[in-house]
Amino acid sequence: MPSNAEAASLLREIADLLDLQGERFKPEAYRRAARSVESLTEELGAVAGRHGLRDVPGIGEAIEAKVGEYLATGTIPYLERLRGEVPPGLLELMRLPGVGPKTTRRFWTELGVIDRTSLTGAIDSGRVAGLKGFGARKVEQLTAALAAGSTGPSSARTPIESVYGLARSIREALRSRSPTDQVEIAGSLRRFRETVGDLDFLVTSREPEKVFDVFSALPEVGEVRMRGPTKETVVLRTGLQVDLRVVRPEEFGAALQYFTGSKDHNVRLRSLARDRGLKINEYGVFREEERVGGRTEEEVYGLLGVPWIPPELREDHGEIDRAREGRLPTPVAANDLVGELHLHLPENAAPADLGPLRRRAEQLGLRYVGIVVAAVGGTGTTSQLSPEMRDAIRAPATGRFRWLEAVEVEPGADPAVVGRLGGAYRILRGPVDGAGPSAAADRWTGVRLIAHGPVASSDVRARIERARSAGAALEVGPGAERLDSVSAGAARERGVALAIPTALPGGEATVVHEIALGFARRAGATRDEIANAQPWREPTAGQTVGGRRRATAT
Repeated sequence: MPSNAEAASLLREIADLLDLQGERFKPEAYRRAARSVESLTEELGAVAGRHGLRDVPGIGEAIEAKVGEYLATGTIPYLERLRGEVPPGLLELMRLPGVGPKTTRRFWTELGVIDRTSLTGAIDSGRVAGLKGFGARKVEQLTAALAAGSTGPSSARTPIESVYGLARSIREALRSRSPTDQVEIAGSLRRFRETVGDLDFLVTSREPEKVFDVFSALPEVGEVRMRGPTKETVVLRTGLQVDLRVVRPEEFGAALQYFTGSKDHNVRLRSLARDRGLKINEYGVFREEERVGGRTEEEVYGLLGVPWIPPELREDHGEIDRAREGRLPTPVAANDLVGELHLHLPENAAPADLGPLRRRAEQLGLRYVGIVVAAVGGTGTTSQLSPEMRDAIRAPATGRFRWLEAVEVEPGADPAVVGRLGGAYRILRGPVDGAGPSAAADRWTGVRLIAHGPVASSDVRARIERARSAGAALEVGPGAERLDSVSAGAARERGVALAIPTALPGGEATVVHEIALGFARRAGATRDEIANAQPWREPTAGQTVGGRRRATAT
C-alpha cells in the first residue's frame, strides 16, 4: 500500500544517488519534494486523485511523474536505474558521521572505495590519509565510526513515541541539575513530526561547561562525540544522536526558530527577510551588521511582518502566507480540552477512587470524564466494573463536573448484550471493515468514539467514513491504534471530529496526551473540531460548524 513515508524515502534515496554521481542541483530538488511529501497532512494518493500534486511545494512536472509511477506501481523506474549505476555500499558510507555525499564520492572516484570493507582497507594502507583535508584526527574519527558500525542520523528515523518521554526527561534534567536559564527542545520533535532523525536542545547559560558536564553524565548517554565552546554532540545508548547548543539570551529566539525548522519554512523566511533588507540566521535578525532582534521567536517573526506561527505548522505548506493575511486558524491547545471520553479503570476500582480522580480532573480543567464500565466482544461481555462502582458513576452530578458511562464494543458484538449494559454512549473498538456494523445499522446507534483498532493505511478511509456516517469522533495520537497527523488531516477534510486523550491518568498518559495534541495541531485542527473540547451534550445527530460537521462531545 503506497504511503507518504515510503514515497519520501524513495525521493530521498534518489537525491542521495544523484549526490554520489556528482549532480549539483537535482539532489536538493528531490530532498525538498521528499520533505514536503513526508510532512503532508493528507494521503499522497488522495492529493494525486484530485490532481493536486503540483500544488505540493517542490513537486514539479518531472517529480510529479515519478510520484505518479510510485502510486500506480509501487516503484520508480528512474530510481531503479540509478541504483544500478552506483555501488550499493556507498549509500551506507555516505551516512557515516562526518562523511556525507561529497566525501563519499571522493572515496569512490579517487580511491576506488565502494563499501565499508574497501574503505577500511584504504584507511589501513594510508591512502585515505593521503587525501587532501584528511588529517590524523579526521582519519581517527572515521575509523571509530566504522568500528562502531554506526551511521548518522539520516540513516533512519525513530517514531516520536519512542523518544518523546526520553526527550522530556533530558529537558527536565537540564533544567533542574545544570545552571541554565532557558531550556527548550527544537527540531522535528518540536514540530511533532511522526518520526525524528535526532534530538536538538537549546539552552541559555553563563556556564556552558557545567551544562555539558551534566548533559554528558546522563545515564542515557552512551558516547560523547564532540564538545566545543557552545555545542556538544552525544550518542544515546539507543544509537540516537543528540545535539545540545548553548546560546546567548539575545540569540535564543532566533536559534529556537532556526533549529526548529523546517528547512523549507526557514528558506521562505530568509526570502522575506531579504525583501525587507534584513538577514536572518540562528544568531538573530540583522540589518547589515546591526542586530535588530532575536531574543524571542515572536520578535523574529514580527520583524519579517509575520505573526508567530505554531511550530507544528512550519512546513512551508502555505502557513506563512495565511499568517500574513490573517487566515491562519488557531490550533487546538491543551487548555481547550474540557472532557475525557475514554478512560479505563482497573476492574477492582472502588467508589473511593473517584474522589482523587475527580480532583485531578478538575485541576486539568475537565468538566466531564467518560469511564469505560464494560467491554463487549463478539462472544459477550469480557470485562465489567462492579455494580457499586457503576452506581457511584451514575450518582447525580455535583457542581459543574460529571461522570459519564461508556461501553466498549467490537463491531460484531451482540446488540442485545450491549443494550442490557445500558451504557450512555458506546466506544467502538477493533477493525472497522467487514460486514458486521454495515449490515446491522442498530449496532452503530450510540457510537460516539472509534478507538482501539489497527489504523493501517488500508483501514483509515473505512474508519473515517464509518465515523462520519455515525457522527462519531476518532482518537488521534501515537501508536498503531490512533490517527497520526496525516490521517487526522484526512478526517478533518471529511468533517470528522477528533478526540484527544488527556493526561488525566498521569504517567505515560501524559506523553500520549502531549503527542496526540501535537498531532492534532499539526493536522491544523481547531478547538471546534475536537470532540472533547466541547461542553457535554447528550447524543444527538451530527451538527455542523462552518459548513462542516461540528465536533460534539456526544
